[in-house]
Amino acid sequence: MSKRILFILTSHDRKGAADDASAAPSGFYLSEVSHPYFVFSEAGFAVDFASPKGGKTQADGLDLSDARNAKFWNTPELRAKTETTLPATQINPADYAAIFYAGGHAAMWDFADDPALADIAARIYQQGGVVAAVCHGPAGLVNIRLDNGRYLVDGKDVAAFTNDEERAVGLHDTVPFLLADKLIERGARHLPAANFQKQVVVSERLVTGQNPASAQGVAEAALGLLQD
Repeated sequence: MSKRILFILTSHDRKGAADDASAAPSGFYLSEVSHPYFVFSEAGFAVDFASPKGGKTQADGLDLSDARNAKFWNTPELRAKTETTLPATQINPADYAAIFYAGGHAAMWDFADDPALADIAARIYQQGGVVAAVCHGPAGLVNIRLDNGRYLVDGKDVAAFTNDEERAVGLHDTVPFLLADKLIERGARHLPAANFQKQVVVSERLVTGQNPASAQGVAEAALGLLQD
């Protein structure tokens, strides 16, 4: 089995359309990268970083009072990985044991409709690998189809940022679609926890988490599947 994990970060940089200059800045949510990164790296896995467009990505949730955030952000070679991401079109899925979609509100504007990302994830899953996503990262799951024509999430249990959480942060009417609703449309069973509480769901080789509090648990559950 490959000892490489592919992390996907959003290329988008705001909570709104690309031409909306009034939209608040956003990007990948740092703790949804730093905590999972160290789970995998400390278990001996190499982690590569990709994004829809490649190149530099924008961080959100820059809380450096969080020790793992600070360790990641203040390690030049790790921070540089988020500034030199590979474009999705250059990824060979055969190189990876798992794909992990990090969240951040910005992912709602570019993950769902990227065909290269969807193809990478489908191939990793169908070669026996793990697909994982947290918070708004499951936006990357909604248009993944397997070779049998079914959506990857069809018939599976999932967690993702909930409609109630979207209302609580005031972005219910801003995001291009409600993530939980879209996953349900695709045939998933959405299993929500209370707002901002940890929720990690494993369904076959799909591992999903509801919010930033779930990020480390998603990585730990994915690692468990990889080590079985």
